[in-house]
Order: sequence, then C-alpha cells, then structure tokens
Amino acid sequence: MSAVRSAEPGHNLSGAAWLIADMALNIWALTIVKWLGLGYPVAQLVFLRASIGFLLLLPSAWRWRDRFLHVHQLPLHVLRVALSALALSVSFFALSRLPFALVTAIGFTRPFVMMVMAAVFLSETIGPRRWIAAGIAFLGVVIAVDPGLVSFTWGLPAMGAAVFFGSAAVIVMRRLVSVPNIVLMVFYTAGLAILTAPFAIVAWVDIPANHLAPLLGIGLFSQGAQYCFLNAHRRADAGYLAILGYLSLILTTVVGYLVFDEIPSLRFGLGAVLIVGAALWITRAARSSRVSRWTDRFDTKEK
Repeated sequence: MSAVRSAEPGHNLSGAAWLIADMALNIWALTIVKWLGLGYPVAQLVFLRASIGFLLLLPSAWRWRDRFLHVHQLPLHVLRVALSALALSVSFFALSRLPFALVTAIGFTRPFVMMVMAAVFLSETIGPRRWIAAGIAFLGVVIAVDPGLVSFTWGLPAMGAAVFFGSAAVIVMRRLVSVPNIVLMVFYTAGLAILTAPFAIVAWVDIPANHLAPLLGIGLFSQGAQYCFLNAHRRADAGYLAILGYLSLILTTVVGYLVFDEIPSLRFGLGAVLIVGAALWITRAARSSRVSRWTDRFDTKEK
C-alpha cells in the first residue's frame, strides 16, 4: 500500500497563509452581518450575499461553461440549496442575537452532527472513539452556553437549527461528490438568490446610502474567503488545515471583544476547550480516512 504524499513544509506554510486570509475575510463578512443583522430581514441579507457572489462567479462560469452541459441529479442540487438557504438564514438570525465566539463554538459541533446523520441515513459505521468525542463536545456546548445563567434567546435554537440544516446539506453533497466545483458554486449562489428572492421582496427594508458599501462587503468578503479557501487546499495537506481552522475561535473571540464589547466568561473558555479538543481528537484520528477526506473537501463550502 503506497503512502499518501504530504505537502512540502513550504507549501503547508503557503496554504496556512491562504487559510488565515479565508478566516479573516469570512469573519469580517459575519461581523457586518452581526452589525446590520437586527436592522434587516435575514432573507434580504442572504439574498444580497448570494446575488453578489453569483455576479462575481459569472466570469468563471462562462470560462468553464462546458461543465454545465450535462448536469445530473437536479433534485439533489435543489435539496442541497434549500437546506443551505435554511442554514444560512437561521445562522444570520442567531449571529445578530448571540455573542460572536459562542456562534463559532456551537458551529464546531457540526462534524459531530454530520457523524450521527451519516450513521442514521448512510449506514456508516462510527467507532466508539467518535461517539465519546461527540459526548465531550456536547458537554462543552452545555458549559459554554451556561443554561443556568444565560437568559433564553431565540438565537440559541436558531444556531442549533443552523448546525442541523448545514450538516444535512453536507450529507446531501455526498451524493454530488463527482460534480465539478464551479457547478456546485454556481448552483449554490444562484439557488440561494432565487430561493430567497420572494421572501426578501416581501420583507424588503430600504437601504440607506451609508449601508450600501457594508452590504456589498458581505458578498465580496464571502466570495473572497471562498477563493482563499480553495487556494489553501490546493497547496497544503487537508489534515494540517483542518487543525489550523480552529484558530477561527480565537479570531472571533478577539473580534467580539474589540468590536462588540463581548467579554467571554471562564465557563465559555472551558466549554470551548472541550469542543475544540474533541474535534481535534477525531480530526487527527480520521485524517486519512475516506469520510475525513470527503468532509475536508466540502465542509466549508456552505459559508
């Protein structure tokens, strides 16, 4: 059996730089969403984000137009877009109502929800190590949320729904593994725009002139982040990048503190350590497995 070739150290460093750029751009896109979130319907925010992303993709779509000549499994594409639209909408809703770092910490439970869905819907065998890690991660969420002290907000169930719908979208993507990336990206952005357009029109809020640039920034930063993500994975080992990705919790904690005056508690810190530790445990154990490789490719495509 031949060993899987790893990227050279210099390539890993280059990939790390691209991934950090991806995280920074994505965090600033979400910062704008959080800043504007209570003033606009989530459907309008998702529609604007998707529309801008689609316009940015048009030159690449034209260049690779031959990839769209034979599109199969259209119902799965539609289902994936619908689940992604739900995931993005409720996550935007949650983001405007929860601390930035808490949203990120809860989002790190998505691999475990995917694991359960894969066992239930795809009959995949999950080893005891992963079940133990899932239990640790769930305990970390309970500690981080601190249900005994934190007053209830609809952002909490919304973020839970975001994890569920996002995980379901990734499970559907497993049936689309052979579809070219440009087709997936165009279907995703165009589908989101089409699906959310009626809701955005009904609930539309007039945009003042001083909000045009920030709203444009959401789409630009999000699409730029996806470009950086793809460049990172072309250069570096997926397992190396998966571990580095947990830096986003530190970045969102810092941004939450500097921009929104969100001071994390010691309980949040302990819960975050449990969540990230459990995720790191199974990431390192499964980095060479088939499921891990598939998740590495597609997990963050649903930004």
